[in-house]
Amino acid sequence: MDEKQIYAKEAPAYDNDPSHPQHMRKGSVGLGEAAEIYGDVQTAEEYGYVARGLKSRHIQFIALGGTIGTGLFIGIGSAFTGSGPLSVLLGYAITGLAIFAMMQCLGEMATWLPLPGAVPQYCHRYVDPAMGFAVGWNNWYSNALTLCAEISAATLVIDFWEADTAHNPIYIAVIIVVIICLNIFAVSIYGEAEFIFASLKIITIVGLLLLAFILDLGGGPNHDRLGFRYWKKPYAAMLPVIASGSAGRFLGLFDTLVNAAFSYGGVEMVAVAAGEAENPRKNIPKAVRRVFWRILFFYVLGSLAIGVLVPANDPHLLKGSETAKSPWVIAIGRAGIPALPSVINAVILTSATSSGNAFLYTGSRYLFALAQNRQAPRFLLKCTKTGVPIWCVLITASISLLTFLTVSDSSSVVFGWFQTLTTITSIITWVSILIAFIQFRKALKAQGVNLDTDLVFKSKFQPYTAYISLGFFCVILLFNGWHVFTKGNWDPQSFVTAYAPTPIFIAFFIFWKIFKRTKFVNPAEADIWSGKAALDAEVWEDQQPRNLLEKIWFWIA
Repeated sequence: MDEKQIYAKEAPAYDNDPSHPQHMRKGSVGLGEAAEIYGDVQTAEEYGYVARGLKSRHIQFIALGGTIGTGLFIGIGSAFTGSGPLSVLLGYAITGLAIFAMMQCLGEMATWLPLPGAVPQYCHRYVDPAMGFAVGWNNWYSNALTLCAEISAATLVIDFWEADTAHNPIYIAVIIVVIICLNIFAVSIYGEAEFIFASLKIITIVGLLLLAFILDLGGGPNHDRLGFRYWKKPYAAMLPVIASGSAGRFLGLFDTLVNAAFSYGGVEMVAVAAGEAENPRKNIPKAVRRVFWRILFFYVLGSLAIGVLVPANDPHLLKGSETAKSPWVIAIGRAGIPALPSVINAVILTSATSSGNAFLYTGSRYLFALAQNRQAPRFLLKCTKTGVPIWCVLITASISLLTFLTVSDSSSVVFGWFQTLTTITSIITWVSILIAFIQFRKALKAQGVNLDTDLVFKSKFQPYTAYISLGFFCVILLFNGWHVFTKGNWDPQSFVTAYAPTPIFIAFFIFWKIFKRTKFVNPAEADIWSGKAALDAEVWEDQQPRNLLEKIWFWIA
């Protein structure tokens, strides 16, 4: 019996015996589970380990609203400017289907074995350690740059009240400090912050959708019945991009697929949080299933509502002006509703802060996962007594200082840079998840796991949905920068932001492949067990609702 199997057998003794000198902290991931991952108890005790401090309601609201941020509130404006309302609606719906299929795959892996950082761990175990290294570092700097994108978008919102950008550095510094404070004390504090932020975002979006319906029917102060006016000439439902006719309209639709990918960026966050979630076998499948409704109500209906309320040629949309506004704010202003634009902007500001908070958390856990895989310095494993990987948080937060680029360039320009870069890195992450899942399924079959009886959560229509989604994301990855190559449109900056992340990922992979002489993992030998025994031994209290209100709450959270 090897060392990992010994610790797998001993894990329940550590976790269930309060008198044991090496008993775990209450709510932690478990000393036995950490020992399995690290290889021995002494290392787990030396560095500490993350805590399972995220309750069911934290996980559900992170899944529902954790990454709803500037993509849906601000970034979507650039898609309308270039492609028109029908293209945006179709683009968000099509990309949403691919995202949902990908999340089904990730949910199955995260329910089988919920690990901190999740994605690089799965790539490391099921595909190739070199891929785990590459995707881990890709995901880390992706989340760090998305943190910058959210903060730069927050300065765009602040510009609504204060046209003078001289104070932007102060606002950036304040937001960075707030986000760091929400991450360094305890994961439960992060969870509570995201619960509050996500609740606010969900209430706001539901309210905006109702408002859109009312304004469309002429219920605003100006009593102007809009109908689908902005889907007709002179604005057109599908705007041609560069080429004319059907080819141009197709290219406009393709552009929205890329824009939608930015808005969906970070959707995998719920699986990354699985390593610190209470009762992950129950809460992760529940959260993954709700991704479909989140996509339908928030993104698809949201893009439809904006297309009804705002013409694609409005000069205040992103890419239409250096002082870009949220399409929602533009719509409310056009309807003649006073004061409400400031309220919505305040919510968008908290939304950007919330998303920044979430991406700092996720980025730090990716870095932590790299350290667990011995693909980053071991000092990064150091955790506080409350289970926070402190060095991972601080190093990830330091990248947010790039947001001060807005001091020399306009916030909308810098936001555009970060938007393009993080879109591509997100797609690389999703491609890696799908490849890891395909290999994970092969490993389950090769090692005698019954897919019908042994899986707590089994994704549907596999492996077909995994291959279809993989092909979809690969096409976007390959052709996302097509406009750079059109006649008279060459722009080195656009080329770099559209394609730089892919060769960086490949370089990471090749470096680790050569440096460590890694081999592709044989499915029959893939590590689908380490860390699982301790989790299987954990008993989680199953709360039963005592009345109708509790029944409704338990359904929500």
